[in-house]
Amino acid sequence: MQFTLKVVDAAGQVKAESSAEDELFLVYRGEYEEGDRLLVSASEAAHVYLLLDTGLMPGIVYLKESPFSLAIPFGEKRMPYAQQAFLGTLHRLHVRVANPSEVAARRNLAFNPFDQHGNEQLFPHAVANVETRGESQFAARNAIDGEKATFDHGTWPFTSWGINKDPNAELTVHFGRPVLVDELVIYLRADFPHDAWWNEASITFSDSDTMRLDLVKSGAAQRFAVAEKKVEWLRIHSMKKADDPSPYPALSQIEAWGREA
Repeated sequence: MQFTLKVVDAAGQVKAESSAEDELFLVYRGEYEEGDRLLVSASEAAHVYLLLDTGLMPGIVYLKESPFSLAIPFGEKRMPYAQQAFLGTLHRLHVRVANPSEVAARRNLAFNPFDQHGNEQLFPHAVANVETRGESQFAARNAIDGEKATFDHGTWPFTSWGINKDPNAELTVHFGRPVLVDELVIYLRADFPHDAWWNEASITFSDSDTMRLDLVKSGAAQRFAVAEKKVEWLRIHSMKKADDPSPYPALSQIEAWGREA
């Protein structure tokens, strides 16, 4: 499989580029500037191991279409990322074909530390109908970024999906292909007493099945078995806030455990 990695500027001019078969490293020597993007391309749809910055976790993700474009964050948009991410004058990018054992393994299928608004190429991808004040530290992508420190809120590593106190809030995780899900894991944000929590939520799957989750006041993992089902997306909705004076329940992470269909 042919891979290409690029660093491009706001005008689309290529600042660095490399291509290779099956595994590729790109080393960019220079500071990122506002408007810069990282482009990841493959000659066909594939499960890939991807690491676009040493300040981010690597992930096994599904590159459905090319190129995937990651905007280098500046200003407020940096808040969901580690302080060292994307800084400095030396950057190593890495992509390779995922090993068959990595693809076949039971894993969290909802994990993608590279997700951003507008992503329609690299899966999973999270979208929500509301995000608190439109701020990056409360964006939908934070619910699938792998960060599970729940005892505070705001900047990394305490990122979360915030619902802006909207009782009709919902978040959908798209997998980009059929997958087999057998367990859900929920991490509620638990910056008590600043935070409230939900004592109930519902999950609807792409096959139209809905299951209710009974939740407790905790920032620890809350696990829910699922009769294995083939789905292309799932949606968390109908969250019911507990009787608590705080108006701020939030979701730190949602995991969907299973395997490829």
